[in-house]
Amino acid sequence: MMSNSNTATKATAAKASFVLADHVERRARLEGTWLNIFDVTVPPSAGTPLHSHASPEVFRIIEGSLTIQRMTDGGLTEVTAVAGDIVTIPEHVPHGYRNPGHAPAVFAAIVDREMALYFEAADTAKPVAGTPKDEAAEQVIVAAGAFGIRILAA
Repeated sequence: MMSNSNTATKATAAKASFVLADHVERRARLEGTWLNIFDVTVPPSAGTPLHSHASPEVFRIIEGSLTIQRMTDGGLTEVTAVAGDIVTIPEHVPHGYRNPGHAPAVFAAIVDREMALYFEAADTAKPVAGTPKDEAAEQVIVAAGAFGIRILAA
């Protein structure tokens, strides 16, 4: 029988962060490993531009849907992931997403330590709707550069 013990998991006080329009909240960090789990809420029509980084990611869609772009050997592909779907993003693969719906989309993101630190550094303290103002955009760009994230399209 499997245990539901949390002895190896450090529950963190949920601190709301915003990376532009996305609400990002750490749910767990497995001590001694790279594993972090965040819940990400994406408002309608919002998302993240095409970018790449050394960190692999796993997304599990909880509510709504996301249109996910990934670069493949055949070019840029686009898929729609809905509640219950799991999407994997290998390291260094250019990818991005947007919420095509009329309600917020929510997904769990399993990320490494570097991405968790990026979320903290890129925190705009409040959601940024539409085109970000210079200060918010600069904060995200500086944080991205500090953590090896290449933004490929705006």
